[in-house]
Amino acid sequence: MSSIFNNIYKGKTVLVTGHTGFKGSWLCIWLHQLGAKVVGYSLDPYTEKDNFNICNLSNVIVDIRGDIRDEEKLGETFLKYKPEFVFHLAAQPLVRKSYENPKETYETNVMGTLNVLEAIKRCEAIKVAIMVTTDKCYENKEQLIGYKETDPMGGYDPYSSSKGCAEILISSYRNSFFNIDEYSKHGKVIASVRAGNVIGGGDWCEDRIVPDCIRSIQSGNKIAIRNPNAIRPWQFVLEPLSGYLILAAKLYSDPLKYSGAWNFGPNEKLNAKVKDVVSGIIEAYGVGEWEDVSSGLTPHEAKLLLLDSSKAKEFLRWEQALSFKETIDMTVSWYKNYHNENMYEFCKNQINEYNRKQKAFLE
Repeated sequence: MSSIFNNIYKGKTVLVTGHTGFKGSWLCIWLHQLGAKVVGYSLDPYTEKDNFNICNLSNVIVDIRGDIRDEEKLGETFLKYKPEFVFHLAAQPLVRKSYENPKETYETNVMGTLNVLEAIKRCEAIKVAIMVTTDKCYENKEQLIGYKETDPMGGYDPYSSSKGCAEILISSYRNSFFNIDEYSKHGKVIASVRAGNVIGGGDWCEDRIVPDCIRSIQSGNKIAIRNPNAIRPWQFVLEPLSGYLILAAKLYSDPLKYSGAWNFGPNEKLNAKVKDVVSGIIEAYGVGEWEDVSSGLTPHEAKLLLLDSSKAKEFLRWEQALSFKETIDMTVSWYKNYHNENMYEFCKNQINEYNRKQKAFLE
């Protein structure tokens, strides 16, 4: 497994913002497996059943609770632990919540990102920073071809536009303070990364299709779907994380070549309608029904959003390893087992299984 990343993370200090979140917790498990010394900085997990809590991750990493809007505490954490790698995942990640509280969304996603960039600038130890945004950062015209890294930023709703703003901010700092032409002076390189609709075990946030399905199934209720025909680029959580890890390893070894923005979206075969994902979850779980509750009264959400990840495939040799069915099955498996299994070992096993599939796929 380490060979994919050339053992670069072994013994290195890696700081992850948003480590208690869905993607952040999976990233911490993977980094710990790779031999990294992981430091997490985040708010509390969303629920007691979140992957972070179920896996007891506070026992294996440095677990710091803090808000990225707290510039002083964030900066002190960077300077105390002196990480060589930073993965910035902390965010307000929900579209509907951004309509309810746009100010908090912009404060977290824009000013919080600014605080992280300032902390990176002041911490001499940092060599590589991966800034995680979203596929929704693009100006979405609901076109039938995927967006490339060079397409303009935008965002209809507050969440999407806050991520577009964050991308512009990251680009500005990359040009102004971490310019690759002056790498010998500052010694830092940053990249922004954009994934599709990421699913997997341990996510319990409201207004996300998988946890909404699981809650309804477990309570014996019908699954309510707002936009059954909306098409999204679905991918298992380990797919984009593998891309982030590959990219960070490449940046560490060859910083001048890989700086910039990168898409890590799924292949076309994983672009599917919401109702198809729900039907797949029901089939994998073995029980459940869904109903269409769409109406014109809900806040605007894009019906079509696709990514073009040819850059990552060509220059990083990153590839999606899982089929649509495998993506659904591995996701549902977590929710069917979290009551009874050692979930830290369960997640490690899923990472190992994914690595085997990825290796076989690349061969």
